[in-house]
Amino acid sequence: MIRKLAVVCFAMQMMAGCSPPVRTEGGKASQVGPQPVVKQAQYETGRTAFQKMYLSARLWAGDVKPFRLQSQFTAETPVSEGKAGLWRGSFASPSRRMMKLFVWSGLVGPDAPEQGITFSAEDSWNPNNSSTQVFDLGFLKVDSDKAYEVAQAHGGDKLTKKDPKQAVFFVLEWDTAKNQLVWHIIYGSSQDEAKLRIAINATDGEFLRVEK
Repeated sequence: MIRKLAVVCFAMQMMAGCSPPVRTEGGKASQVGPQPVVKQAQYETGRTAFQKMYLSARLWAGDVKPFRLQSQFTAETPVSEGKAGLWRGSFASPSRRMMKLFVWSGLVGPDAPEQGITFSAEDSWNPNNSSTQVFDLGFLKVDSDKAYEVAQAHGGDKLTKKDPKQAVFFVLEWDTAKNQLVWHIIYGSSQDEAKLRIAINATDGEFLRVEK
């Protein structure tokens, strides 16, 4: 009889979705509900984040092509691994003559964008604009982590040794003059405040130049 009552009680708990009672200091039973899931910040290299955004962009337009990728620096960003918690990818549809911004976020916090992929509204795109020249993802063979290593070897290490918290962000875009895909490793919190800019070939990983 006792065994049957125990089985019935267990079944009722499962159906009600209840947690088993927990004894308190006073000896009274109290019910403990499911604990909230605490989200953890996620960080990705540029190529990984770009591929995730590309899949979403393909749902918007079948002929979509990228023309720019940029990371955002945050205090906890593991830039030494070439990673970021937020990447913005710009894509264009030649057939539609439209472009769209996609964002991958792995950040958490009250002011952080929602984790995952979000996107903006469409905007007009001019194929003759040199700053929005699309490229094929096949040119992106060198990820941001490898590009960072090369940049460090060409002057970046002096800044990061002096200031381990040195802000660094990454920009990927097509160089129309050289006809090549380029990683720009920028040491600073913004383009205007950059202490150093180093260009790396995103296809073969070769050092190209110090831009500042």
